[in-house]
Amino acid sequence: MQVPADLSNPLRDISPEKHVLIAGPTASGKSALALKIAAAQGGVIVNADASQVYDCWRIITARPSPAEEAQAPHLLYGHIGAHDTYSTGHWLREVTALLGSGQRLIITGGTGLYFAALTQGLAEIPQTPTEIRAKGDDMPLSALLAALDGETLARIDTQNRARAQRAWEVQTATGKGLAAWQDATGPAALPLAACHPIVFDVEKDWLNARIAKRFDMMIDQGALAEAEAVRPHYAPNLPAHRAIGIPELMAYLDGQITLEEAKEQAVIATRRFAKRQRTWMRNKMADWQKLSP
Repeated sequence: MQVPADLSNPLRDISPEKHVLIAGPTASGKSALALKIAAAQGGVIVNADASQVYDCWRIITARPSPAEEAQAPHLLYGHIGAHDTYSTGHWLREVTALLGSGQRLIITGGTGLYFAALTQGLAEIPQTPTEIRAKGDDMPLSALLAALDGETLARIDTQNRARAQRAWEVQTATGKGLAAWQDATGPAALPLAACHPIVFDVEKDWLNARIAKRFDMMIDQGALAEAEAVRPHYAPNLPAHRAIGIPELMAYLDGQITLEEAKEQAVIATRRFAKRQRTWMRNKMADWQKLSP
């Protein structure tokens, strides 16, 4: 078992010659650590958060601010349109190209599947036909889960609609379950031995307090204006528009709930998401260096 590292000296064991991976639940401080490493050792900060790839959000997804982006090069943030198709495979291909560029990468985010694909490999699953995706968009979560094979059902986060729909789409389009495709993965683009992997292992109450405080900060920084700008084009089925906090703010803007109710519901949703992230990372990232703020 690894001894949790002290955040006061996170650079002690990090070689400036190695790429760095920084994973952790939302609001745990990943971006701040990435900036600290980049300032001390150099490197390009690369996004590994599925919500932060979209150009329609900055504040509500906690993308680095313009001031933070000015402190070090940042890549794969806000570079995808809301209506564009983007998947773990798209992200992996972009990062693999960056690995071949000679730059030292500091890859940070909370999407565990991105890190798993990078360090363990990813199956080359055929693209889902548009008509199948459209059908999946209209199906309830319970129906999507009921159609999955047992092995796939045991592996995915059954509370995550996007993951469940993706598994259903793969099975429907190819006739083979997602688990079977995953078992046929190719070599990893960046094995753990070739980088320095760090995961934030945080205490629940500490993180919950930060989540509540951060959402208040988002409102103060203009999250409502950001949501209002997207509102005319809002489509709940779009992956880009499923970012946590968006449905709640849209409900407020539509007059369905009060702002306080929107804030309360968004904080609850974020805490539930963070709990799933923490569980996933503790199970899947046992070999990573742990940081405990």
